Amino acid sequence: MRIRNTALTVAAGSVMLGTAALPAAAQPGPVPPPPAPGHYRTAPAAGVDAAALLAGVEHCTRISKGDYATDRGRPATIPVCEHDGAVFWQADMDIDCDGRRSTRCNSRTDPSFQQATAFTGSDGKYLDAAELPFVVVPAPGPVWNYLSSGIRGGSAAAIVHDGKVVYGVVGDTGPSGIIGEASYAAAEALGIDPDPAKGGVPSGVTYIVFKDSKVSPIESRAAAEKLGEELARRFTGGG
Repeated sequence: MRIRNTALTVAAGSVMLGTAALPAAAQPGPVPPPPAPGHYRTAPAAGVDAAALLAGVEHCTRISKGDYATDRGRPATIPVCEHDGAVFWQADMDIDCDGRRSTRCNSRTDPSFQQATAFTGSDGKYLDAAELPFVVVPAPGPVWNYLSSGIRGGSAAAIVHDGKVVYGVVGDTGPSGIIGEASYAAAEALGIDPDPAKGGVPSGVTYIVFKDSKVSPIESRAAAEKLGEELARRFTGGG
């Protein structure tokens, strides 16, 4: 998240990892320019279409004790809801480029870059935001605690924007009062500008996380797509 200079990276909702405690990494080589807007690798046609998923989130039972802001200084207007085995919210999208350093995600491309994600892969390393579509959930706080809703690192998720659907995982946490963020790879797959410094969209993104689900291994994009589509079919009544 572009404003996340004080963001938490919380493992299981309890451990804060400061970037100062992490080992130094070599600076990357020359950074290739991002693709021009409109030329991002977009999501393939999903088995469950965007309209069906959006119809499912019309039924909202609020589970947050209040509302979230989309950015620091913005009004809090975004509730978290649940329905039929899924938790969801509709917000903007800021770009999370934290985790493994790459040519797309590093301290040169992202002024707020952190070398950690709240959750790690099966190899114990932080997730790669440039390769893995993932959703960022707010750290546990007075508005909502994702742990109490059956959400964990690696929970399967679907993100919907402009008629497109991409499947991923819960991969990181952000500030406890702000919502609306996903990884570079998630934005790229949806045709959203993934630039961590100036990309994203101000509204129109629906985030759906399937309760009590687990993608294994968490870093597998193929596993996330397979489980995500299966759970999306159940959520929309398609089997």
